[in-house]
Amino acid sequence: MSIANDLRRHVRGRVQVAGDAGFEQAGRPWNLAVEQPVLAVVEAADTHDVAALVRYAGGAGLTVATQPSGHGASGDVAGVILLRTGRLDELAVRPEQRVARVGAGVRWGRAQAEAGRHGLTGLAGSSPEVSVVGYTLGGGLSWFGRKHGFAAGGVRAFEVVDADGTQATITEETDHELFWALRGGGGDFAVVTALEYDLHPAPQLFGGRMVWPAERAPQLLETFREITARAPDELTVWLSLLRPADRPPVVTVDATYLGDESDGRSLLRGFERVDGLLVDGRRRLRVAELGEITSDPTDPGASVFRAELLTDLDDTAAKTLLAAPIDPLVGMQLRHLGGRLARPSETPAGHLAEPYLLSMVGIPTTPPVELAVRARQREIVAALGPYVSGRKPFTQLAPEEPAALAFPEDTLDGLRAIKQRRDPRGVLRSNHPVNPIGLP
Repeated sequence: MSIANDLRRHVRGRVQVAGDAGFEQAGRPWNLAVEQPVLAVVEAADTHDVAALVRYAGGAGLTVATQPSGHGASGDVAGVILLRTGRLDELAVRPEQRVARVGAGVRWGRAQAEAGRHGLTGLAGSSPEVSVVGYTLGGGLSWFGRKHGFAAGGVRAFEVVDADGTQATITEETDHELFWALRGGGGDFAVVTALEYDLHPAPQLFGGRMVWPAERAPQLLETFREITARAPDELTVWLSLLRPADRPPVVTVDATYLGDESDGRSLLRGFERVDGLLVDGRRRLRVAELGEITSDPTDPGASVFRAELLTDLDDTAAKTLLAAPIDPLVGMQLRHLGGRLARPSETPAGHLAEPYLLSMVGIPTTPPVELAVRARQREIVAALGPYVSGRKPFTQLAPEEPAALAFPEDTLDGLRAIKQRRDPRGVLRSNHPVNPIGLP
């Protein structure tokens, strides 16, 4: 009997294998530059489907990799069953308790729209298309991380299917070990079908994007350094050098402030003194509009991404970043971190001592362009030298980078020990497994 027939006997959701119409499309990740040579794709109809699939895979000696939205895919899925959880789309906000419950298929845009109706916000990032569950399992770097820390730190409970196919509710009280691992250690330890997380008051929210021509980069980077050096935890500022395909290069400043408009404008006043402002999109924002600030892609596309944590952004580091055009990259971004993110947390994500995150992205339109993009990323990192710490947030790992880069050694050892105890047969696989591929 074929695996397709086997799977269709065990699950009610859609099953696709090689040769089926739409199989290649169903297996594609968000980043189309990543290949996913999966054995089959299963779109779970409900949590019972998830449990049945995991039990089948365990009995057949197969592996399941879960991707709610396809973000963060690494390509390490040869011969595995790809589980899609988009139909697990329950969403409930309990405003009196400041708690949201979301299924694994819920994306941040929808979750934020519902929370915002009650003057509340989750700890969302820049993209409204990323799944809440996938993002949170990797820690979750939010616009409001400086104020409230990693998104994973606010999880109250997980609904899971473990590596034996058993459904359970996991809290710190019911299973401290697994609860700890899931709050930022990735998806290696159980399939999360839903989670409950804290919401935070956001009665007033100010922010948006400002745009200048590229030649203003030196003044803007200096202003960025000055403002972030004294920014309160409620203020988050990101600076980007962008090279759009059909327009002149620009510098953008993206900001959010958890507070009233007048205070937000005052804190960002330095940017208004830089000549040449082309666009000022700052305004009072609704929580539902948070995902519009950076205009992140809303459809899958190919990209080559690399991120690095920076230990400082002094004169030398700033000059290094602006020493040459970013070509052939299409974007280079600096995110200000610090605040609560720099303080210890009770999650595998730990804390980020580094005050800035640098990300670099290019579009691999042809193989030579891809090689040139990767070479430029290496050149920038090499030039920065000691300013690059070497550690990376889990959700900022490039497809080819191992989970080991995201955790201190003792944390990684702890996660690997939990993986061995909870899934010794290697039935489940994260986008970035805590153990090297080939080991359970």
